[in-house]
This record gives sequence, C-alpha cells and structure tokens, in this order.
Amino acid sequence: MTPMRVLTIAGSDSGGGAGIQADLKTIIVLGGFGMSVITALTAQNTLGVQGIYEIAPEFVARQFDSVATDIGIDAAKTGMLANADVVKVVAGKIMQYGVKKLVIDPVMVAKGGTALIADNAQETMIRELLPLAFVATPNIPEAEVLSKIIISTIEDMKKAARMIYGLGVKNVVVKGGHLAGNAKYGAVDVLYDGDQFYEFASEWIPTKDTHGTGCTFSAAVATMLASGKTVVEAVQAAKDYVTEAIRFSWRIGAGQGPINHFAPYIKEKQI
Repeated sequence: MTPMRVLTIAGSDSGGGAGIQADLKTIIVLGGFGMSVITALTAQNTLGVQGIYEIAPEFVARQFDSVATDIGIDAAKTGMLANADVVKVVAGKIMQYGVKKLVIDPVMVAKGGTALIADNAQETMIRELLPLAFVATPNIPEAEVLSKIIISTIEDMKKAARMIYGLGVKNVVVKGGHLAGNAKYGAVDVLYDGDQFYEFASEWIPTKDTHGTGCTFSAAVATMLASGKTVVEAVQAAKDYVTEAIRFSWRIGAGQGPINHFAPYIKEKQI
C-alpha cells in the first residue's frame, strides 16, 4: 500500500509544539507519511523563541531533492521561510517537481511576537511563492499584511481573502482565531475559492494553550488534499481536527502550552 506522501517545508521548534514537529505529528495522526525540508532551527519553548539558526538555501534545496527524487510528493505545505533566498529556492523546487497541492502557511511572527521572516522575504513570498499556492492559510495578522487592510469583522476577512486571491492564490482561508472569543463571531474561518465564500464555525474553547494551531491546520489541510478530498472538505476536516486538538491541549511549561495532536484518539476513548 502506498501512503499519502506529505512534505512539510518549515522550521524546527525545539519545544515540539509547532513547526516541523507539529506538522509531522499531524500528518501521521491523519494517516499520511510525513517528510520534511527544514528551513531553520529555533531554540524555542512555551515562553517564546530564544534563538533562530537559518539553514543555508543550498542545503534546503538538497533536502527537497532527496525527498522528491526518491519518495515523491502528493501534497506539500510551507511554514517558516526565514529569508528571501530560501523562499526563492522553495518556489523553484515546487515548480521543478510539479507540486500542485501546495498549502502555504505564510508564517511571519511567532505567537510570542518574535519575527520569523525577514522583511525582504515577505515581498519575495508574495511575488514568487503565493502564486504557486493551491491553498493559503493566513491568520488575521498575516492576512492584514498580505491584503494591506485592517481586519476586525468577518466581512473584513472576506475582503482580505478576495485581495489575497488576487495575488494568484487559488484558494484562500483566512483564519479567524484572533477574532474568536467574541460572542458575536465565535471561531470562524473563511474560505474563498474565487467564486464563493464558505464559513467554517466552531465553538470557542477558552485556553491559552494554543501553540502550534496554524502549523497544524495547514498540515492537516495538506494531508486531507493528499487523500483526495476537495478544498472545502479538507478545510472542514482540518478545522474539526484543530478544534479537538485545542480542546485537549497540553498544560506544559510556564507559558503558552501546545495543542494535543493525539486528540482524536483521546476523544474516541472518552466516547
């Protein structure tokens, strides 16, 4: 049996809650075979990011070649791409190997506030990588950067999604977590496919332990796409998965704890 081959192109989180570590956990739990291209190493824990060591673009390319030429790629996702040279390498490899099911999580800032991408890399991402995306999954701060508007309502999310679609992205999911907790909005994500909008609502779970939600969501979307699901189906499945991972999040460390990637099995046992 050939498994779903899902590649994550992202940074390593030494604390285990986000980045490559979160992506691989997600891919495996959802039934895929996870592979990685590591773009940066971070010294990180629940309190924040204490250091970043960027991987040379040439070695990023070598990792990509090793995976693509032997194992193959059914879907891929990007996370932390620290500088413009790495963004260019990743975009080039995506085109070289014809990766069509590409999910871009335009990671810019860690939850603790540390910048995870150089300023010049943002424009390179917009110009060279986003047009290759089958799905992009910005959160509200990232969507504000990409769309250049302030987002404070669901209608603003839709406007931003339309503008990001105009950058060449085939499907845009603006994640509404930063509006969540407001009784008026709950936790709503908005998908725009160039034709219509879809809203994905879930309950708001009051916890500060949400480290890794963005990485996990994009990895889940990529895995679901690799399994043959439509974009709408993939986003709904990813939304459901992340909601449960938050519900059973880990109270680990002195800061913002990670979500629980094993949540589906915990829920199954409780039922």
